[in-house]
Amino acid sequence: MRRLLVMFASAVGLTAHAQGFSQWGFVEMTGNIYPQIVPDDRAHGIGEVRFRYEPKWQPKTWLTFTASTEERVDTYRQDARSLHIDWKDRSLQRPALSVRQLSTMLKRDNLTFSAGKQFIRWGETDFLNPTDRFAPKDLLTIVDQDVLPVTAARLTYTIGDNTLNFVWQPFFTPGRIPLVNQRWTFVPEAFSQFDVVDLGSKFPGRSSFGARWSRTSAGYEWSLSYYDGFNYLPSLNSNIDPSLSRITFSPSYPALRLYGGDVAVTLPLLTLKAEGAYYTSPTNQQDEYALYVLQAERQIRELHLLLGYTGEVVTAHAQMQQFPGERGFARAVFGHARYALDSNRTLTLDVFVRQNGGAALLRPGYSHSFGDHWRAIVSYAWLSGNVNDFLGQYHRNSFATLGLRYSF
Repeated sequence: MRRLLVMFASAVGLTAHAQGFSQWGFVEMTGNIYPQIVPDDRAHGIGEVRFRYEPKWQPKTWLTFTASTEERVDTYRQDARSLHIDWKDRSLQRPALSVRQLSTMLKRDNLTFSAGKQFIRWGETDFLNPTDRFAPKDLLTIVDQDVLPVTAARLTYTIGDNTLNFVWQPFFTPGRIPLVNQRWTFVPEAFSQFDVVDLGSKFPGRSSFGARWSRTSAGYEWSLSYYDGFNYLPSLNSNIDPSLSRITFSPSYPALRLYGGDVAVTLPLLTLKAEGAYYTSPTNQQDEYALYVLQAERQIRELHLLLGYTGEVVTAHAQMQQFPGERGFARAVFGHARYALDSNRTLTLDVFVRQNGGAALLRPGYSHSFGDHWRAIVSYAWLSGNVNDFLGQYHRNSFATLGLRYSF
């Protein structure tokens, strides 16, 4: 893998001034301030610095090379301290040095083929994407969910208004769940004084496959999708020993088959979107359920509004404990508003309310661009709820975010 990076860097160096080469990147400093402490975490602040560089080279109209690397360091040890290049994205912490993308794309007429480490996104809705199974999530901070890339080969064929997507993922990439010794831990507060030991993850050995057929027509578009692989969020094989005040657990990733679809309809006054998927477990290692999203959005001059609902229907329960992930945001109403004060200043508001009142999230934000390269952000995530709710259990994790980014 190191040789591949060296070869790409050499190619970039030789063609930096050639036609078809572009580059982009940023340096970003962010800080989260937590007014309250929790039993296992007495930190009130977290600081992080990130550097991202993304070169792109298109030597031919039909051939494109894309790369993206990221370096990060923080004060909280959510970022690893070891200085080795991470390719597999299987670490509990975020890597200090990572390859976010390293892929080749070939395009001929209606056929596109891409291979390597890349981002693959499916779905139409904005808050959750039930059909999006080639996009593992980084959930170290539950309310800030980044998408992780996967190593895969992707074939896209377009004929008229129809597009066929086929994806083969040879190596499994898990999502990241919260670290057990920090404030976003998934360990119940009743066991906060227990010694928690991770016995190591059991990763799947075979590849994953997915197919998607989408169609675009005047005023609407829709798709059907199929996935045969593994859930990127784990089931937790755990054991509690009260006499030793000790919990041991071993994450495993159950086999998953998914059948899904989505639709978007553009009307004169608003756009309606819907997306849903049915999750089945061939090995009975996870629940079987349907997850769906309904939303409406409208643009009124400088104001963009979005309102929706996430629902869930469980058809079979498994005996194993599971990390909820996106299911933890189901059965709730959500909303988003974005208002552009001018070309440089933007106000945002995100709202999430569980239908039974068990949890709520309110997040206002402000963004200000200045100069040709700088952008500052400030936001506050206010959380409330009860300890029996997936999101409500983090009611003491409300936090303010300050950030400054220089893009080049």
